[in-house]
Order: sequence, then structure tokens, then C-alpha cells
Amino acid sequence: MTSFLISFVISFLATMVVLRLAHHGHVPLDHDLTGVQKFHARIVPRIGGLPLFIASISAGAITYYRDAPIGILILLLMASSAVAFLAGLVEDLTGKVRAMHRLLLTMVSAAVGIYLLNAVVVRVDVSWLDTLMKYRWVTIPLTIVLVAGIANAVNLIDGFNGLASVVTMFMLFSLGYVAWQVNDVFVMTAALVIGGAIAGFLLWNYPFGLIFLGDGGAYFIGFMLAELAILLVARNPQISAWYPALLLVYPAFETVFSIYRRLLVRRTSPGMPDGIHLHSLIFRRVVRWAVGYRDARMITRSNSLTSPYLWALSLMAVVPATLFWRHPWMLLSFFLIFVLSYVWLYLRIVRFKVPGWMAIKRRHKK
Repeated sequence: MTSFLISFVISFLATMVVLRLAHHGHVPLDHDLTGVQKFHARIVPRIGGLPLFIASISAGAITYYRDAPIGILILLLMASSAVAFLAGLVEDLTGKVRAMHRLLLTMVSAAVGIYLLNAVVVRVDVSWLDTLMKYRWVTIPLTIVLVAGIANAVNLIDGFNGLASVVTMFMLFSLGYVAWQVNDVFVMTAALVIGGAIAGFLLWNYPFGLIFLGDGGAYFIGFMLAELAILLVARNPQISAWYPALLLVYPAFETVFSIYRRLLVRRTSPGMPDGIHLHSLIFRRVVRWAVGYRDARMITRSNSLTSPYLWALSLMAVVPATLFWRHPWMLLSFFLIFVLSYVWLYLRIVRFKVPGWMAIKRRHKK
């Protein structure tokens, strides 16, 4: 827990410094309050990834001082993430880095991770596919695509105060717990370091949204999640490859479902942003309807009330993944249950048939 606490304190203080700089006009702010995926009421700094990155590197350096073999691995992992993080951070600062370029640069980070840490998908626990996993020309491209995909997926679900932060913290704690179970000190420590950095940032982000993760923060966290999941399975044969598949299914399936919806249903570009993600629908058709949308206070309240629905949804995958990390059939079963539950819930909400258990008592207008 020391690694978690060190990272938490540094992240909390670094985020406070960024907010002070923003208050004095030294940090670019997000002035776009009208975009299709914008659900905040005031201009906000969106470089929350910077204090996360600073805290993670600092905690890694302190770990190196305390335990050099583990610390050097964590620092190599941070070095691998640098290209993906910087691509997102430059976008946060300038708004001029296209989504495709960010995706490609995240792939570069994944390639660096392969070179520095041999972070490669080694098996998928499907016998006929695993015969292909002995070929590097199969595993390297697969790893690069999966890492870039998960990083992009975390960025996709980063739509409301505390949403991506809490969901990814759940996942990192699960990775840390399973790593502890198999005595993988490196993955456990790295997961706690990133989890602590997110927790320190979260106190400023939720519920009032004083600062956002931004693309830099989302790509950094998503990259780290993917790398740690790959490394944990590769280093520990007793862990089922279906464990990370179930653990990460919420952001991954959100991305796949969004591509399907845009490309095949709406006949638009899969990269075109829209406002009908599951979290957006919950905001508009469950929370905003009950709370209202007349002023900044109501917008902020609606924003913060949306995230807990998705936290609960993510736990439908994280909890069974954590409990059954060595049992492929249990993991596969819960994977299918999650996918079916997601589609059912999405269709109910999009058809204005919100389940009663989701309803919030409507606020009476004065």
C-alpha cells in the first residue's frame, strides 16, 4: 500500500498545482460547452493526465530507490507509455492532433512496450488459436492492436465526472489483487502506483469536475491497463487469458458497439463522435429528466449522478473476473452475460423503456 499512498499524495498535490495555474491563466482551458459529447457547465482544464503521469513516474522512481529490480520495470513501463501520453497531452493543449494520429502513436507506445518489457500476448486460451501464438508475426501485431484499442476505449468512456477514473481504478485494484495472489510483485506494485495516481486526481474531478483527465490521461491509463493485463497473463500461466477479456469488457465492448452503431446502423464514419453512447443516454434519458438542466448547478449534479450507473455496470465484469481469474468457463460465461446485459440495457433506454430500478425521483420545478 505504500506505493499507492505515495502516488496518491503526489497526484493530489500535482493536480492542485495544475488547478492553481489554470486559475491564473497559465493552463489552457476547455471552452467548448456545446459539443455533442460535452456535458459540463463551465470552462475546465483538461490536462489531468499531466499530474497522473508525474505522480506515476515519481512513485516509480521512489520504488526504484526502495527496490531496484521492481522499480526499473515500472520506469520502463512508464517510458513505454510516454508516446501515447504525449500524443494525448498535445491534443489537450492544442486540439490539433487527429484521432487517427493519436491511435497510431499509441501503437508506437505498444511497440516500445514489446521492445522494453516483452509485453506480448502469448495465448488466448483457445486451443486452435494458441497454435498461432508461437509466431511473433502474429503476436506482435495482435498486441499492438489490442493495446491501442484499449487505450482508445478508455478515452471513449471518459464522458462524465469520475466515470473513467473510478472504472479504471476498479480494474487496477483487480489486477493488483490477482498479481498478489500469484506473487507477481511488479504488476501488483505498478497497478497500485497507477491506482493511487488516479485516486489523487479523482478527489478534484468528482463530483464537481474541477479538472478533466483529457486525452492524455485517458490514453495513459488505458495503455497502462492493457500493458499490465498482458504482462500479468504472460508472466503467470495459471491465470486464464479470459481474465483480462472479462476485466476490460466494458470499455472494449462500448468501443466495438459504437463502431457497429456508427458504421452499420447510422452509415457514418466510425470515428465520428456522437452523443448516443450508453453513458450519454443514461445522462439524457434517466438523470437529466429527473434532475433538470436549467443552470450550471443542475448540469453538474446531473453529470455526477450519471457515473455511478456505469460504475455498477463495470462491476458486473470486474467482480467475477477477480473471483474467477483461473476458471476459463466461468469467465467466458460472465463475459457473455455482460455483453447481453449491455445490449439489453442499451435497447431499453434508446426505446424510452428505462427499467424502473434505474429511475430517479423527479425533481419538482419551482
